Amino acid sequence: MIGNFIADHVRGNQFSHFNDEIQQGILLHREIDTFTDAHEIVRKSKRRLHERYRHYDGVIIDIFFDYFLAKNWTTYSAIPLDIYTSSIYNLFQEKYDELPVKSQQFINYMIAYDILYNYQFEEGISKVLNGMNKRTKGKSQMHLAIEDLKNLSSTFEKDFTLFFKDLIAFSNQKLAVIRKQL
Repeated sequence: MIGNFIADHVRGNQFSHFNDEIQQGILLHREIDTFTDAHEIVRKSKRRLHERYRHYDGVIIDIFFDYFLAKNWTTYSAIPLDIYTSSIYNLFQEKYDELPVKSQQFINYMIAYDILYNYQFEEGISKVLNGMNKRTKGKSQMHLAIEDLKNLSSTFEKDFTLFFKDLIAFSNQKLAVIRKQL
């Protein structure tokens, strides 16, 4: 869990100081990113947004897919979303001092706004998209993507459902390989 979360804040192979489980999470996160970027369903979803958002289309699809995961959480987990997110926040706070500074900063934001729980609501996604737009100084126009989510919700949800089945299978297989390597 920790490795997956901090992977974007760890450069190259500068993770050998972490324990095996965190290293596995970092490696799995990177494999998932590669798999996701190359997956035909994800590419099709991105094409729907590309003309308007250009290279931000992938970030938007990631956010949309997070929304569908949270919205349909009971399909994928027996643990209620509020309990799961609380346990994640507690874990991050427990390990806080061991994490990269950028991860610490994001944890503070994530907990303050209960991002993981609020991903299940359009309003929560709208806030995330607005925040991303501000970080790009308005260049991304990501704040407009909430309308794309509303207008194409069933289409994007079908894409997510098909993709996520593939992702679960891929992740299980890849994690087994990574565990053997470390």
